[in-house]
This record gives sequence, C-alpha cells and structure tokens, in this order.
Amino acid sequence: MNPSSGGGLLVIAISNRLYLSGALLCHKLFAKVAIVSHLDKKAQTMAPSNNQKRVKGVQIFRPFIYGTTAKLFGPDNPKPEGTPAEHTHSWTVFVKGLDDTDITYWCKKVQFKLHESIPNYLRTIEDIPPGTPFETHATGWGEFDISIKIYYVPESNEKPQCLYHHLALHPYGDTEEEREKMRQQSEIRSWVYEEQLFNEPYESFYSLLTTPLDRVKNSGKSNKVLKGNLAGNFGERNATIPLQTRPDQPFSREAEKLEIKRLEEGQIKVRQMVEELKTEIKLKEVELESLRADATAKITSSPKASI
Repeated sequence: MNPSSGGGLLVIAISNRLYLSGALLCHKLFAKVAIVSHLDKKAQTMAPSNNQKRVKGVQIFRPFIYGTTAKLFGPDNPKPEGTPAEHTHSWTVFVKGLDDTDITYWCKKVQFKLHESIPNYLRTIEDIPPGTPFETHATGWGEFDISIKIYYVPESNEKPQCLYHHLALHPYGDTEEEREKMRQQSEIRSWVYEEQLFNEPYESFYSLLTTPLDRVKNSGKSNKVLKGNLAGNFGERNATIPLQTRPDQPFSREAEKLEIKRLEEGQIKVRQMVEELKTEIKLKEVELESLRADATAKITSSPKASI
C-alpha cells in the first residue's frame, strides 16, 4: 500500500465525516430556525395587532350575574313530552348582564359543563343578540356543580376564566325562616353577583370597553328594552348598578346598603358577644383563683401536711 495514497484516503474520509457532520448541523439549525419562526408567527397572531400597548394604571370592571333558576314540575310548569319520569324540575343556567345590560362586547361565548348523565352535557353558547343572556336549559332531579367557562372577545387577548356554581333545586338558607320564604316562591333562584375586572387592558380593548355603540334609528329591529333606572341606556358600555331592587332584579344600590347595614348590625352583635365572653372569662378566672386558694388552704391545714 502506498503511504501517500493511504493518507489521502484518510483525509478524504475525515473530510467526508466533517461534511456530513456539518450538513447534519446545518439541517438541525435550519429546523430550529423554522420552529422559532413558526412560534414567532403564532405569537404574532395571538398578540394584539399594531403592537398595541396596555393602558397602564387603569382597571375597568363590568358587573354581571350568573346562576341557576329551577322550577318544580306541576300545573304551572307541565313536564315536556319525552321527559324522563324521574325528572322533577326544569332549570336554566345562565350568565347575563346586570339588569339585562349587554355583555357581548367583552364576553364572546360561555361554555357550560353539566352533569355527564345529561345529553350534550358540554354546551357552548355564542352569537347571541346583544342584551340577552348566555343560557341553556335542562331537566333533572338532582343537584350538582356546574362549570361555567367564560371566553372573552379576541380584542382582549385574555385567557378564559372558569366559575363553578351549585345547581339548587330545593329551598336553601341559613335559617328555617329563609328556607320557608323560598318555599313560597314559584321558582328557586340561585343567583350570584360578580364583577369582571380587566387590569390594564390593551388599547383597542380599552376603547371597546368605553366607547358606546351607535344608536340605530328605524332599523326595523326591536332592540332589547332595559328596565328600571337603566331604561334608555341601550348601547351604553358602563358599570352602572340599578338604584332600587325589583322582584326580577335583586342586585342594586338599595340591596347593597341593606347588606352593609346588616353587616354593621352583625359586627355590633359580635362585639357585644365578645365583651360578654370577656366578662364571663374574668368571672371564671376569679372563681378559679378562689378554688385554688381553698385547695391550698386545705392542703396546708391537713394533719399530714403539718407532719
């Protein structure tokens, strides 16, 4: 074998390996670049357009209500044809604006996860007319927890949020008086007042939250008429809370004042109970010291103690 030719073969072999290693490295590098480029494009589609910025130091809240309304089957609420015999109630679970105000400008859709025994137990409600609730209906006989997932409009660039609510079919309350009052009603309401907070929203979403809708006159469509002190405010995007309570609207400034008064009265009662307990403890401590003194006197005066 010619040494020179052998050396040449060795150099060629090493060169081939280096070439293959370099090619493999380039392939991996291009693959990583492609992945990063794909992720960048995906991030760009998720982020707000025009490189928008958040409105610093601003927090916007929007009140809404979620919950269930249940009604026992009977003469006033006949059981629909095809309903299972064991079902005793019809009920509705919903998410809606306070006093029927529109929330579709910030809430795109709502997903309700019902009990798995219910047909089509995962229900998504979207594309509803402004001012109407996101809701779904069902029948049944038992209570359970419902998952409520709220999806926001794309302009918000916010992740969905999940709430949990217990379906109430029967009267409930802390006292028998509260339960009896609920028995006198035609339906069982389990409603919750909530406030959606948007911290430092993006500029386009901030504009969406604060800009009123244009009123369209003689459009041929019947806009939803608001009730109470919000009447005539259709299209207004604000956080107005009704001043007075109505049978179909239990959440108001009036109810808030009554609740504050109830809490203040409760605080006064708790303070009184604390003072009474402190007095009782002091009396018990005096009694305990007296018993200890008597016990010590008996021990020291006993014949065994003197020995």
